[in-house]
Amino acid sequence: MKQCNKTNRKIPSLIILLLFCCITASAQQFAAKGVVVDGNGVPVIGAAVTLKGNETVGVITDLDGNFSITVPNQETILVVSSMGMETLEVKASKTPMRIVLSDDTLMLEETVVVGYGQQKKASVVGAITQTTGQVLERAAGISSVGAALTGNLPGVVTTQSTGMPGEEDPKITIRSGSSWNGNDPLVLVDGIERPMTTVDISSVESISVLKDASATAVYGVKGANGVILVTTKRGQEGKARIDVGFNATMKAPSKLPNKMDSYDALMARNVSLEHELAVTGADSWEYIRAQSFIENYRNQTTLEQRERYPNVDWQKALFNDFAMSYNANVNVSGGTKFVKYFASADYVNEGDLFKVYPNNRGYESGYGYDRVNVRSNIDFKITNTTTLKVNLAGSSARRTAPTMNSTNDIWQIQQQWAGAYNIAPDVFLPQYSDGAWGYYPQTSNVTNSAENLSVGGIYETTTNRINTDFTLEQDLSFITKGLSLRGVISWDNQFVESGRGVSDQFNDAQRRWIDPLTGQEYLKSQFDSYHGFDFSQPIKWTTGGGSVNNWSTMRNLYYQGQINWMRTFKKHDVSAMGLFSRSENATGSMIPYYREDWAFRLTYSWNNRYFAEYNGAYNGSEKFADVNRFAFFQSGAVGWMISEEPFMKWLREKRIIEVLKVRASYGQIGDDNIGQRWLYMSQWAFGGTTTMDLNQTASIYDWYRESAIGNPDVKWETVTKMNIGVDYSMFKGLLAGSLEFFRDDRTDILVNGSDRSVPAYFGGTPPTVNLGRVRASGYELELRVNKQFANSLRLWGNFNMTHAKNIILQKDDPELLPDYQKQAGYAIGQYRSHIDDGFLKNWDEVYGSPMHDSSDGQKLPGDYYIVDFNGDGVVDSKDSAPYGYTGTPENTYNATIGVEYKGFSAFVQLYGVTNVTRDVPLQSFGSKLNTVYNVGEWWSPTAKDPEMVVPAFNRTPSYNEATQFLFDGSYFRVKNLEVAYTAYGGWVKKIGLSSLKIYLNGNNLWLWTRMPDDRESNLNGYGGGGGAYPTVRRFNLGVKFTL
Repeated sequence: MKQCNKTNRKIPSLIILLLFCCITASAQQFAAKGVVVDGNGVPVIGAAVTLKGNETVGVITDLDGNFSITVPNQETILVVSSMGMETLEVKASKTPMRIVLSDDTLMLEETVVVGYGQQKKASVVGAITQTTGQVLERAAGISSVGAALTGNLPGVVTTQSTGMPGEEDPKITIRSGSSWNGNDPLVLVDGIERPMTTVDISSVESISVLKDASATAVYGVKGANGVILVTTKRGQEGKARIDVGFNATMKAPSKLPNKMDSYDALMARNVSLEHELAVTGADSWEYIRAQSFIENYRNQTTLEQRERYPNVDWQKALFNDFAMSYNANVNVSGGTKFVKYFASADYVNEGDLFKVYPNNRGYESGYGYDRVNVRSNIDFKITNTTTLKVNLAGSSARRTAPTMNSTNDIWQIQQQWAGAYNIAPDVFLPQYSDGAWGYYPQTSNVTNSAENLSVGGIYETTTNRINTDFTLEQDLSFITKGLSLRGVISWDNQFVESGRGVSDQFNDAQRRWIDPLTGQEYLKSQFDSYHGFDFSQPIKWTTGGGSVNNWSTMRNLYYQGQINWMRTFKKHDVSAMGLFSRSENATGSMIPYYREDWAFRLTYSWNNRYFAEYNGAYNGSEKFADVNRFAFFQSGAVGWMISEEPFMKWLREKRIIEVLKVRASYGQIGDDNIGQRWLYMSQWAFGGTTTMDLNQTASIYDWYRESAIGNPDVKWETVTKMNIGVDYSMFKGLLAGSLEFFRDDRTDILVNGSDRSVPAYFGGTPPTVNLGRVRASGYELELRVNKQFANSLRLWGNFNMTHAKNIILQKDDPELLPDYQKQAGYAIGQYRSHIDDGFLKNWDEVYGSPMHDSSDGQKLPGDYYIVDFNGDGVVDSKDSAPYGYTGTPENTYNATIGVEYKGFSAFVQLYGVTNVTRDVPLQSFGSKLNTVYNVGEWWSPTAKDPEMVVPAFNRTPSYNEATQFLFDGSYFRVKNLEVAYTAYGGWVKKIGLSSLKIYLNGNNLWLWTRMPDDRESNLNGYGGGGGAYPTVRRFNLGVKFTL
């Protein structure tokens, strides 16, 4: 009984203790709330947030990335994960949490866009690199997708040479060119061949670059130079999302040639004249200027002095300190289970760097560019097995330029920026105080750049393009599991109108020159040529309504049928794809081009460890005769995921080595990339006569003649591609990247008839033949670094390097040329020059140097010693030999380093190239004008380390330029730099936004190079010495927000 009473007394005590424990536990529990975002501050939808050690308790982030989860106490660890991103562990907090997930450098489940489909990254065995639209948006103020690619993908080499509004798309080469018939890659936008200019950066989802035969074979002949796949954004299931972006960009001219001012140029002129007195004698005395005269170009205080003794900095006279550009875009996306939609609009306005002087004619000339891109797509889930995708995209671009550009006269266009390159500072003013334009009557080839631009009229070119395509996807699993069908049809149309604007080419303006020696004023027009009175400025310009540019108008029809099959049998994954496509492309009123391709791909993997792939394409081309018109090209690839082997288990579990994969590919691809059509057919022309007898009497009849001879045996170029690659990731994703080795052997390269080594008396254009072989080889390195700290700090870096070169093994070179002057044995585009071997230090060395075949008596101490390359005792044209490299860099380097902390982020991108040569013939004292380039120290008897010869003023030495204008084209630049802050929630949500990003960035901020200007090539400048519209530095302020 006593024991029972004791037990009864314990029961209330136990109940009280349990109640106390529950109250205590309840007091420790709380709701941890926060938001999950990616490295760019974009909310991560559907991220899993669970309790460490108890994964059954968890939540999913909503459409704004928000979550709320009940946790036992503040010591609880939350595990946050999302596909394609690194899993992160963070301690729960009672205050709102901001969790930043970084990209998973492994991303084995990530989908990679490949030819006509997608594959998991782990199973890819071809040489494919991919980037995202978010990466491209880092390019500060750049509206060109091609320019934004620079440095972001290994093996992709971009070369830019102009900053002209609307013309900044660079030349893109994948790895190294292996044909002299063109090396442009195939560009596909959403699977259809279209230019990248039709896409704005804000609409890009991803870009994949296919480089080896395994990756490109399914595209047939068009993929021989590599393939760039641009995938645009599509709608996702969820509530409507509106993304808005705006940025304002200040553009400033980048590096231009450094020219001496009038005073220094005249002093240098006297030095040059005194140097050459030994060979020119009294003829040079008249050109020497007294010191008292030269002093007039300094310390000028009156308008009369400034007009009589000009000292013009032509770069400042022609270009504004800066120009403004603007970009605005809006994207709308969302959808349901049955319908998903995406729509975007993007507007670009590019300002002009040129100053426009008043012309009193009622218009302003100059350059400008406006572009509007619109894009929309809708995905309809018609049934559970049928999906219809509709894409509609359009663009309208208006480009303005001076009317003289319409003639495509290279020299005329060059004169607009000639002042920055080769107009002397003392020759005349751009515009005098009375409104007259400066001119120089003593030399006909010197024009006034300011006048050329300001009274050049207005020439508008409007390009309108509309692209439509329909895709029907049908699941055929009811026939057999994994079977599906896909059909595509697209129509693209482009219309170009040109000629709208102001034509002012034949309207003379008053021009003026003042002789600085005498003060005498000269006017170009003393009297009006029509009525004989004093000259007055007439208004004679006319307007043009514009017309359709027939040869820029294009129509493209493309249709494709594709069948896919994919199955998994235990540890075996197999897939197959078969495809038929046909395209009809026409420009203007020409007969359309037709192309037909049949392609297939087979893939196999075992246990995600061993991979194999086989591709083939059957291609046809109208350029070849029936016997060679169609050809079959094939490729294969294998891969081995070493990290999945049992002997790697310990390293994999400890995350020391997470991924280690080796792969290899081999295959052949055809190419018919040559301008002419129907190469097997001869061309006939009408016109011309012949003589009838010994007296050379002309025939009274015109003749039909065989002007170009066809070749029924001409066939496909064939490029054999080999690639070996290694992919790796280690130390919990800290380090990841790839290593690639490649070689392309191109045989049977087409040699155009006009490039054949055939005597001139042949009588017509020789037939095109397969007489070329080129080998391209190199390697690529890529390293990605990613470190996420528990305090939301993230450090990351992307580093890559590409080495690629080529060599011509065979070409139709003239047999009698010496080997060093043949193209075979050297790279495509190899520069050649007379080679110099130091300076002639004294008269003994002058007399002992090899004789020149012309102007040998013009040699002086300080000239280059020109090497007699063939050793025949005479320097002549046969001594021009290979020098330097080509205009395409062999080595490219990129390093992008970034840091993120809570809402703050910053990064810098460094980019450089080496092993490249550029020809920039900046000849001082051209036409006996005082244009002097300050590009190095001149030779003198006392100079310790001279860099160049004394430029000739009144003598004409031969071969004396040697290699001095072949500049080392290497450069290193700060390509992009950005500081940004991203906010969301809190006050941002109160103003109706989901997120807000404000950023300040710059492009091309700093440059180191030996080149005289900041042009990476002469592609858009009509020659190196004539220059081009200057490339630019950009300073960009922008904002992005999501509603």
